[in-house]
Amino acid sequence: MNIDRAKELILVQLQFSSGYNRNAVRMILGDVQRTFDQQAVDALINELGLDQSFGLKVGTDFSKVGK
Repeated sequence: MNIDRAKELILVQLQFSSGYNRNAVRMILGDVQRTFDQQAVDALINELGLDQSFGLKVGTDFSKVGK
């Protein structure tokens, strides 16, 4: 998965903002982290406001989520 596709998928999940969507975002971030690195995940969290929407924190390791 590339960063642009991850953003698209996360933006869809943000439209609904339930607990299930939070888990879906965590799985997407896990895929991004395994493909790229922690900086890519942190950039998505900051850029898309995932800390405010889902309480996801910069620096969190999502690499084991959805694996």
